[in-house]
Amino acid sequence: MFGFWYSYFFVDELITKLFVVMKKYEKASKKIHQQTQKTPGDEHKMDPKPVYIRDDYKGSSKLLDKIALITGGDSGIDRAVAVHFAREGANVSIVYLNEDKDAKETQELVKKEGRECLLIKGDIRSRKFCPKAVQKTVKHFGKLNILVNHAGEQHPTEKIEKLDLDLVEKTYQTNIFAMY
Repeated sequence: MFGFWYSYFFVDELITKLFVVMKKYEKASKKIHQQTQKTPGDEHKMDPKPVYIRDDYKGSSKLLDKIALITGGDSGIDRAVAVHFAREGANVSIVYLNEDKDAKETQELVKKEGRECLLIKGDIRSRKFCPKAVQKTVKHFGKLNILVNHAGEQHPTEKIEKLDLDLVEKTYQTNIFAMY
């Protein structure tokens, strides 16, 4: 009988916490509105600002003294990856196209975690650029342990007939060919 009541109160407490979280989400959702920017976008212009890492997330040195190279690391998921890797003890290099302000903001976020962030500006569609980014990372940090090859782009259209073939080619160069 005790187990039943314990389970009941545990589930009740869990539901109450979930309700509070959902209310916060509902309130935040009302603030979010459609945002359109030309690509690549400028994350520093977003309102509300994205959350990259929870304040209560405690790193555990899983990546202590590792070196990571992250393409697209100036913003979005890749910024979150850079900050999380730093909290876990890694130094990072981030490759970005031309979003200097976003890249510097990511660099500052990594520095706040007590780690170093090397900024490498360039276009991963260039066959000559990619090896140079790896070389710069190794020259600066002395090694490279982790590659997060995640930079990408997309150009959604309403109908397939409206696809711009030049943009399709650019998307493949960025998202697929850059890996080779």
